[in-house]
Amino acid sequence: MSKAEMTAQIARGNGFIAALDQSGGSTPKALKLYGVEADAWSDEAGMFDLVHAMRSRIIKSPAFAGDKVVGAILFEQTMDRAIDGIPTATYLWDKRRVVPFLKIDKGLADEVNGCQKMKPMPELDALLDKAVAAGIYGTKMRSVVSAAHDAAITEVVAQQFEVAKQIIAKGLMPIVEPEVTITIQDKAEAEAILRREILAQLDALPEGQQVMLKLSLPSVANFYADLADHPKVLKLVALSGGYSRDEANAKLAQNRGMIASFSRALSEGLNAKQSEAEFDATLQAAVDSIHAASVAG
Repeated sequence: MSKAEMTAQIARGNGFIAALDQSGGSTPKALKLYGVEADAWSDEAGMFDLVHAMRSRIIKSPAFAGDKVVGAILFEQTMDRAIDGIPTATYLWDKRRVVPFLKIDKGLADEVNGCQKMKPMPELDALLDKAVAAGIYGTKMRSVVSAAHDAAITEVVAQQFEVAKQIIAKGLMPIVEPEVTITIQDKAEAEAILRREILAQLDALPEGQQVMLKLSLPSVANFYADLADHPKVLKLVALSGGYSRDEANAKLAQNRGMIASFSRALSEGLNAKQSEAEFDATLQAAVDSIHAASVAG
């Protein structure tokens, strides 16, 4: 794998990043949306077998290729598994020309002042070493902001960048994701605090170091344009955050320099019972619409 080629592909941003990283808590919901009910498995291993089959079907589809899907975020178990006998990260790059990322956080801590930091990650160093060995290009970690609380947001961003430095030291590209809940009344105020704190952390990064940012679609179009333009940001990506695909695409298209990193909005309409032709056509329509919104800004 060529890290320089992967960096160039992400930097160009001629497409979007697929979020295929649902973990234990969100997997049953993802499977249900895919038409697979909870009685289809008897234990956690069976559940993860089913979700890997779903992800493999998406990745192997002709619709899923590097000309429009520039990257994909994987769950650890997906990284550890194979597609047609080929390790998933290797398959993504060698067969689909899609840059592989890994979700590394272990979930959210309890809410404090309307915000949730990441749970401790004592085994992160070992996980990062495993990711490097597997050919992973970068990582993703999520916190949540649900109130415009200055000190709490400052702590969320500080934790994100503290871990990002550990990731950079391993030669990986961190995706910093402090998600702002889209339904809160003070969303715009929270975004203003978040932008201020991210800019401060970016400015403090040593020369030559970069991160990626994954943020909720802003209340005001192009509110994060200065982040997209920052020399220490490789790429700014957006999460759908609960919007439908059409809503998310419409909002994304208004934001210059921001590309999609959608999960549920990408798989919307896919079903385990679809024929291959129906599945591929549904996925192609989703890929085309998200790609168009990503390159419109």
